[in-house]
Amino acid sequence: MAFRRFGQILADLGLINEEQLEILLEEHLQRQGEKIGETALSMGYVNDEQIAGALGEQLHLPVISLAELTVPHEVISLVSEPMAQLYKVIPVSLKDNVLVAAMCEPQNVTTLDELRNFLGYQIQAVVTTPKDIQQAYDRYYATGIDSVESIIGELKSSKLFRDAENALESGTIDLASIEALSESAPVRKLLNMVFLLGIKDNASDIHFEPFEDEFKIRIKADGTLYEMVPPPRHLASAITTRIKVMADLDIAERRLPQDGRIRLTVGGHIVDLRVSVLPTLFGESVVCRILDKSVVMLDLDKVGMDAALLRDFREAIERPNGVVLVTGPTGSGKTTTLYAALSELNTMTDKLMTTEDPVEYDIDGIIQMPIDADIGNTFAQCLRSILRQDPDIILVGEIRDKETAEIAVQASLTGHLVFSTLHTNDAPSTITRLKDMGIPPFLITATVQAILAQRLVRKICTECREEFTPSPDQLYELQLTPKDVTGKKFYRGKGCGVCNNTGYKGRTAIHEFMLITDDIRALINNNASAATLREAASRHGMTMLRDAGLKKIFDGVSTIEEIVRETVVD
Repeated sequence: MAFRRFGQILADLGLINEEQLEILLEEHLQRQGEKIGETALSMGYVNDEQIAGALGEQLHLPVISLAELTVPHEVISLVSEPMAQLYKVIPVSLKDNVLVAAMCEPQNVTTLDELRNFLGYQIQAVVTTPKDIQQAYDRYYATGIDSVESIIGELKSSKLFRDAENALESGTIDLASIEALSESAPVRKLLNMVFLLGIKDNASDIHFEPFEDEFKIRIKADGTLYEMVPPPRHLASAITTRIKVMADLDIAERRLPQDGRIRLTVGGHIVDLRVSVLPTLFGESVVCRILDKSVVMLDLDKVGMDAALLRDFREAIERPNGVVLVTGPTGSGKTTTLYAALSELNTMTDKLMTTEDPVEYDIDGIIQMPIDADIGNTFAQCLRSILRQDPDIILVGEIRDKETAEIAVQASLTGHLVFSTLHTNDAPSTITRLKDMGIPPFLITATVQAILAQRLVRKICTECREEFTPSPDQLYELQLTPKDVTGKKFYRGKGCGVCNNTGYKGRTAIHEFMLITDDIRALINNNASAATLREAASRHGMTMLRDAGLKKIFDGVSTIEEIVRETVVD
């Protein structure tokens, strides 16, 4: 059957005339990225119901009014609240493994595929309006009909659950029973809900932790762990088995650590879950690292640097050769900052290559090589091979040993620009760390161009931010007196529904940037201490981490507690 364009369908249905169609098409060309139906709606040519009717005509799908339907509870419960909200879908009926779902964007084929993968049913779309979807959402989900408690309630009434409970009490493990329970609809739905909540909250990790008398599920968002309603202890094996099936791991192996990967498509973009399974005293502990490229700011303008620091950092990364290092503890955003730098340098004229453990985000135009130490594919070995590929810019995920450091230094001496990370407390102590690895001072001064130390601090929630007066004890933690903060304002988050009553929402970075000037090179060659280097760098304009944190406090971005937790007095 021939495909008819949406604008022509509007005209064929008599909703607009030919003159209006021409105007609509011209206006639509000016609005890049907007659907033609949205353009017609904003111009006042049609309403929501007419758009839905035209969409049904184009896709040969039925058009329904959800307001005139009463959907049974057992059908609504098939789709969790986060999933219904994310995909703008309301389940209508289920028959012969075919779930009829009302959608306002049924032309989105990936949504149908994702729902099919998540729910395990064939999906038949019907068309409705966005207003109908929202009203049905408020009607069916406002009472919290679908929650962890309700799903667990479903499980408790099943024979599979009782068998698992009996097996736990008797101390025997029936692999077939556990696998059957892991594939049951309530377990799948519980896990889907946990994953979707984690992705929706921009979490970095989801932890599944077995203990003697309980099984905890905790989500890490903005660097802090939050506990969810814990499922019964008997479900630990079933949930762990389900995750291992999704990650293509050996469900029969329960004595050795395993690593895998789950790839989900959520809301039209791919989310990777890195899965780590670890045997413990009371079962297998599972941690899923969420790698969602859509929420990572691969843009140097958005990593939290002020204008002066950003200008100096850009000058450092645009040099033709040398080593640029980013330092900080695990989880401080080092890799994200380097990715942002690479994205800015990613042009057709230069070849960029990376070696990482593991590759977290794939970027178009950059050759990325994963580390696999089990087969001898170490950072040093990969770096040697990369140098034979004629790269211009190289990213080494981490300098861990003398061999990798030496090759990185040699690469910069032969005309390459090398980025890498190190685990040090601040920028000046990075020089000491390189010396401890066995790199001679003259090679450090010849190659290292700049060092950026970084920390992540939580941002105050903008919805509940309030001004307050800090106590003398709080000021003392910052090594300040009331006189030092005259005229300064302090803020904190009161706690609201948006930030889960924490007072914080999102994170930003604070930085300490040390350019290797001629004076500092002379000090390095004379084996100066980290304290002497810090003093010299300060004279040349380096802002200490604590001072960068104070600026975030006075700008109303973060709190005293966050800066004290992440920085020390120099």
